[in-house]
Amino acid sequence: MVTIKDISRKCGVSPATVSKALNGYGDIGAETAERIREAAREMHYFPNAAARQLKTNISHNIGVVFEDDTQSGLTHEYFSAILNSAKNELEDRGYDLTFISKKISGNSFVEHCRYRKCDGVLIANVDFTSQPVLDLIHSEFPVVTIDYSFDNHSCIMSDNVEGMYALTKYLISKGHRKIAFIHGEKTSVTLKRLSGFYKACRECQIEIPDEYVLEGRYHDTKSSRECTEKLMKLPDRPTAIIYPDDVAYIGGSVQLEKMNLSVPQDVSAVGYDGVNLSQIIRPRLTTYYQDAEAIGRESARKLVETIENKKAAVAEEIKVSGRLLEGGTVRQIG
Repeated sequence: MVTIKDISRKCGVSPATVSKALNGYGDIGAETAERIREAAREMHYFPNAAARQLKTNISHNIGVVFEDDTQSGLTHEYFSAILNSAKNELEDRGYDLTFISKKISGNSFVEHCRYRKCDGVLIANVDFTSQPVLDLIHSEFPVVTIDYSFDNHSCIMSDNVEGMYALTKYLISKGHRKIAFIHGEKTSVTLKRLSGFYKACRECQIEIPDEYVLEGRYHDTKSSRECTEKLMKLPDRPTAIIYPDDVAYIGGSVQLEKMNLSVPQDVSAVGYDGVNLSQIIRPRLTTYYQDAEAIGRESARKLVETIENKKAAVAEEIKVSGRLLEGGTVRQIG
């Protein structure tokens, strides 16, 4: 096993200089530091994690809490993109990831984090009101949440109000006034999207009947099929449907086909998330792209900052903007 002393002999410098170069200290020359790092790479040097933890009191292990009620797990393209981006950023900063489960430690995320000696935790796509999550939030671990805000903790938010506002305004610009909205479960994300939806309609003096707004489930084709059937059986049916996400749209399109209706000729439709699938199907789906890579990268950056600068780190709510992807599922009317 290669040690710091081996690298110091190869480079003709002291072990202390090698340690400073590998840990990014700025009090040695840039050329010397790069020469040491290059030697470490060539010699396949890897720091001893146990020794490093004893010295720095940092394990360089990040816990990830990710629970998905629809059981799609890491096949959920939006959240898997967030986690993959966070993973890449954390690995670049010298951290490993461990998935944390309350099943392993008696219904407690906190106990599993302690068992795994996590330095901090990323929390995504969970019931943020559940007791195991609240216990973790109020524990000793630095935490960054995704798409949910707690006092005194940083969170990274997709701008859901602006996203749904932009999507609704786009439909209105295409002449649609009878706009239905199938939303997901009642979460903070859903409430923000409803706010953006009604804001756009109110600005354009459009009254949306209550029967046009239905609760489905995120990433669930069954509920979107059922909601689509209800909407298209209304005496005054909508000319456009907003789905909770791109996968839910697939369920809706299957139901429309079953009813001998087509998109966009009989009804226009839009999704949300902007996952790759939405841009492969035909007609290509009009949707709102959430920048999953930026969300993952920012969440990792902020968590590491909180871990390594506990006294100076400030809790922030960071919003990440997306963009509308125009496809072929919306027809101009009027």
